Amino acid sequence: MSEQNPPIAEWRMLIDGELVPSSSGKTFENINPYTEESIGVTADGTKEDFERAILAARRAFDETDWSTNHAFRAKCLRQLNEGLTRHLDEIRPLLVSEVGTAVWLTRDTLLDVPVARLRDFADMAESYPYEQELPELDFRGVVSKRYQRREPMGVVAAIIPWNGPWGSGLGKIGAALAAGNTCTLKPSPDAPWSATIVGRIIKEETDIPSGVMNVVTSSDNLMGEVLTTHPDVDFIGFTGSAPNGRRVAAAASGTLKRMLLELGGKSPYIVLPSADIQAEAAMAAKLICTNAGQGCVARSRLLLPRERYEEGVEAAAAAMAEITYGDPADPNNYMNPLVSKHHRDNVLSHIEAARKDGNRIVHGGGIPASQPKGYFVEPTLIADVKPDDHIAQNEVFGPVLAVIAYDDIDDAVRIANNSDYGLSASVSAATNEEAIAVAERLRTGTVSINGGVWMHMDVPFGGYKQSGIGRQFGIQGFETYLETKVFGIATGTASESLAWGDPGEKKAS
Repeated sequence: MSEQNPPIAEWRMLIDGELVPSSSGKTFENINPYTEESIGVTADGTKEDFERAILAARRAFDETDWSTNHAFRAKCLRQLNEGLTRHLDEIRPLLVSEVGTAVWLTRDTLLDVPVARLRDFADMAESYPYEQELPELDFRGVVSKRYQRREPMGVVAAIIPWNGPWGSGLGKIGAALAAGNTCTLKPSPDAPWSATIVGRIIKEETDIPSGVMNVVTSSDNLMGEVLTTHPDVDFIGFTGSAPNGRRVAAAASGTLKRMLLELGGKSPYIVLPSADIQAEAAMAAKLICTNAGQGCVARSRLLLPRERYEEGVEAAAAAMAEITYGDPADPNNYMNPLVSKHHRDNVLSHIEAARKDGNRIVHGGGIPASQPKGYFVEPTLIADVKPDDHIAQNEVFGPVLAVIAYDDIDDAVRIANNSDYGLSASVSAATNEEAIAVAERLRTGTVSINGGVWMHMDVPFGGYKQSGIGRQFGIQGFETYLETKVFGIATGTASESLAWGDPGEKKAS
């Protein structure tokens, strides 16, 4: 069975320190979205497999010193970084084949950067101040020394999507393990090898103890409910759509699990009248085609001043006409296919809804005739969009840009904030000061000013409203995986007043 897969690919799951097949013996096909053909198989995990992984993680947390041995955790994370780095040239083509990721993106945020971040998580495991002294307290005559301790949550379930499996996966398990938790990772069935390869490297090239890290794959997304409802899981780290995030939250509410939800976005790209309208519109068109628009922070709404609206629309259409796409392994191709036929059909349904709303399809809008195979959707520009139209309100997750006209700055801000989401935004103007004045009025977790870059390991990433709960990365993201315990230690003598009695009550003579 494993001989069907390329050498570094791993079809088995990691459960309790062993690489194992599904307890049912079943596998499922891993489909290349460019060729539409199988590139191999993956173990199709069962409910019993997930439960076995959870119990292994529970034992590893309760019975080993993983949660308290900060230096050992740092060492193991560095080993994982080194192991993955050694295999990057083997992993890269598999990510391209499995997800359809454009190869140029694998050398950036979708592979090389997440692997490198493991070193930062290792450093944080060692350097974070887990204990902090609080000021001495004299309360009702009792003098107490106090301190705060940050401790790991316990067993973490990480559920990740297919669009950026290495970034999302290593971001979650890096923080969870660095903080002293144990973990079970469930990848999307559309990107299983990005997780099973990590399991193999952990088993073969690190000292991570059995049960600390588990990887369970399944063709059934609903298997995630085993993780979200199991009483031995303490924390859920989920990245995905807002509807799925709501289902995760509802399932986890029965046991009041702590949660990190990184959900969707409908991010605006606001071009102010003083900006270079043509250049900014062209940039917005190019950005929405990055990873075929399959990104939560994708700026999918382009807001243009009404008096220069058509000028911007024409510039965006011209830029889309220049987008190259095809074989994602070819570095000359900028845009890749969508991940699956199901997702392509979903993106096309959003475009059809725009047509029904009377929106104008300026460029693209369908399956490209030039690509007889592959789950491609043409770079698509939709104009004459009203703020409440379907295409302006719903996350498409494809190379589809909706262009909306605004009357003045207040109108632009209203339109930008007219969304259930609040993940990210871009604002462009002649000066940074002018753009910042608008950015400060936006209800979003991150804002790019005149092309400025905010994304880095030290940034707590997340969003407002239905774009999620909590933050990833940075100190705040690390602390998301930690509980807080406070100690009060009596060090002084009580006064005549009873420590916890009636303030007017006196002790007996």
